[in-house]
Amino acid sequence: MVANIQINRLSQLTTEELKAELLSLVHDRDTDPLNQKVAYAKNELAPYFEELQQRNPYPAVESQVPIVLGVWTPVWSTIPFHDVLPGRLHDCSYQIFLENGYYANIARYAPGSRFKWLDPILAAYDFMVMQKFEIRDGEWFIQNVAIEQTLRWRAIPLTIERAEAWFHKVLESRWNEFTQKTSLPQELKLDNVDKTTLKKLEKTYRATPKFEHVYVDETLRIVKTQREEKQRPSYTIAVRRK
Repeated sequence: MVANIQINRLSQLTTEELKAELLSLVHDRDTDPLNQKVAYAKNELAPYFEELQQRNPYPAVESQVPIVLGVWTPVWSTIPFHDVLPGRLHDCSYQIFLENGYYANIARYAPGSRFKWLDPILAAYDFMVMQKFEIRDGEWFIQNVAIEQTLRWRAIPLTIERAEAWFHKVLESRWNEFTQKTSLPQELKLDNVDKTTLKKLEKTYRATPKFEHVYVDETLRIVKTQREEKQRPSYTIAVRRK
């Protein structure tokens, strides 16, 4: 009964009101434990996802590509990979889609960042997963192509412009490798990462996840991903930054 009342209420809202409520519900909740977020998605957010999916202004996958191009920040997600490393700075997390079919997830990790007085003397760990994307048979096809990492001073923020510049620099320097590559390396070679974390990264890196936009417009994306057929689907809510 309560669920039906909620569904009826949501159906009466404008799309902008729905989006605003959804963003309010996830505000400052991305640091919650993963099991709490999974339950929250099922019990609280699912009606919003379903209502917005019915209103998706770009249901045809081919029409979504030009809308997705640009820079986004994931504000809430149930993807475990996002926080496999400690200390992610959520305002310095970016998803960058380029017209040439390449895509990057870039984030800064700075454990202990609440102690701002330490920033001038400590390093931050910037991490980038580079991917190719295309539309195949009416579906998004995503393939990982590289992982990049670098240490930088925390005092110098990872802005959108710096993230884009890093992405373009690596893409240009490795273009021939990416366009000729036929398979992924079986082992990742990363510094400053323990063996347990490295194994988790390798498993995710070699996967070819299913990728679906439950909803997408010029300012908001709700993305459903599934790394393996038997795995539970994950949801990511992202807002446009550029």
